[in-house]
Amino acid sequence: MVLTSFIITSRETLEAALVIGVIMAYLTKTNNPQYKKTVYYGIFAGIVLSILSAWVFTMFAGGFEGRAEEIFEGFTMLFAAVLLTTMILWMMRQKNIAKNIQNKVSAHIEVAGYNKTYAYGLFLLVLIAILREGVETVIFFGAINYSSGISFLGAALGVVAAIVVGYLFFIGTRKVNLKMFFTITSILLILFAAGLVAHGVHEFQEAAVIPYTVKEVWNTNNVLDEKGVFGSFLKGLFGYNGNPSLIEVLSYLAYLVGIFYVYHRFSVRKAKT
Repeated sequence: MVLTSFIITSRETLEAALVIGVIMAYLTKTNNPQYKKTVYYGIFAGIVLSILSAWVFTMFAGGFEGRAEEIFEGFTMLFAAVLLTTMILWMMRQKNIAKNIQNKVSAHIEVAGYNKTYAYGLFLLVLIAILREGVETVIFFGAINYSSGISFLGAALGVVAAIVVGYLFFIGTRKVNLKMFFTITSILLILFAAGLVAHGVHEFQEAAVIPYTVKEVWNTNNVLDEKGVFGSFLKGLFGYNGNPSLIEVLSYLAYLVGIFYVYHRFSVRKAKT
């Protein structure tokens, strides 16, 4: 699914690009170019470990069959939904993300200034930033693959778009509204996460871990087939199911109500401060 893959990679890559961009800009501003090589090492190590995590996930996932496979797929979808939710809530709390990153970099450089061997702190900061986004992307793509399929074109375009946005933001030649970007993608990711929750519940029901209660609340596949072109689009992005069970519907609605309630409470609290 092109759009879903695009949103995931653009969001994840942009977060990593912001971290790297802030670090490089700070090193240039403070006249500490000697640490840029450390940053490059951290980027390389983070990418290598991310690729390794993708390989491990693929090998691990390929070892399941039948009921165990359904349980694993259901767990992957629910875990991906949890990660998406925490990522969205974390971004909502970031008022001065660039300033926070600068403070961390400043602390590492101050220590490294006393002892060159302590430059590994900066290396770990970069490595963890890359690896975290890489591992999350692997898990998200695993969940996407189970629910609607991965689009490598969409993923590649997302990476390119994120790099371009991050570059334009830091060189300052154009005004890039990151708040608007994160708001729009957060809403889309919330709907996507709700779909993952429902799909995860469906897999657990297929594995007889969760009972059906009511196996089919409605069936709209004759009108809008979930396997058709438009139906697949809605399934991949919003979790559309032409014939959901009652628990699937309730879990989807419960997630949306819960996350938007938290979102509303946070917005109200933020407006008062």
